[in-house]
Amino acid sequence: MRIRFWGVRGSIACPGAETIRYGGNTPCIEVRCGDHVLIFDAGTGLRPFGNTLIKNVKIRTVDIFLTHCHLDHVTGLPFFAPFFAEGYKVRIWAGNLMPESSIEQVIRKLMSSPLFPVEVEIFRAAIEFHNFVSGDVLKPFDGVTVHTAPLDHPDGCSGYRVEYGGKVFALLSDTSGFPGKRDKELVSLARDADLVVYDATFTEQEIATREGWGHSTWERGIRMANQAGAKQLCLFHHDPSHDDDFMDALAADAADSRPGTITAREGQIIDL
Repeated sequence: MRIRFWGVRGSIACPGAETIRYGGNTPCIEVRCGDHVLIFDAGTGLRPFGNTLIKNVKIRTVDIFLTHCHLDHVTGLPFFAPFFAEGYKVRIWAGNLMPESSIEQVIRKLMSSPLFPVEVEIFRAAIEFHNFVSGDVLKPFDGVTVHTAPLDHPDGCSGYRVEYGGKVFALLSDTSGFPGKRDKELVSLARDADLVVYDATFTEQEIATREGWGHSTWERGIRMANQAGAKQLCLFHHDPSHDDDFMDALAADAADSRPGTITAREGQIIDL
């Protein structure tokens, strides 16, 4: 299992000289399970990933799993190169929308006037829309199991646990974390995982005035990882106001508190 980060920033893309080391693209994580490509979230990082992916002539099927549909997690969808290529099959999954809505309705709304100049019919790939309920167990491919659970976030959100080849990857973003209403779900998804990617948008000082925003801190992430017995913790969904120097200091504090803790950088690859 190989994990690659194509976007690690939350809320809004913030490219520039002050974010060059950690990156400015919004959430997009590639998870390779052998030859299978799983994509988690479709922020602005999805565009460079798609441009790279389409050069690989052997891969023609991909799955996109959305934690939720806030703009920073879906804004890359209209710019994903495989959508415009015949012979591709793309399945898009979301677990926070039913029964009021569906992932197809969300994408059609995103790509409609006056928000966008063309509609989804411009795509040439075969697209499948899959709605599920957080808590379902998904099996996108033989040998790949994806457990889901609801997370603490406005409008709902899904956490993911991917099991493949004896390895476990967990994504817990966006979430309020400890203290929250979904503590058991967090620990369940992260239990004994090889790598847990966790929402560490704010510091403890910042979150004091931002409770209810649906985000967490690295300190809460460490408490969760310790309780779950996770092997390695990776901090994710960095606040756009946190420049590289700020992130360096945050990363050092987190690694001192729990040795081996990683702070995600755009382009970073982790092999499990």
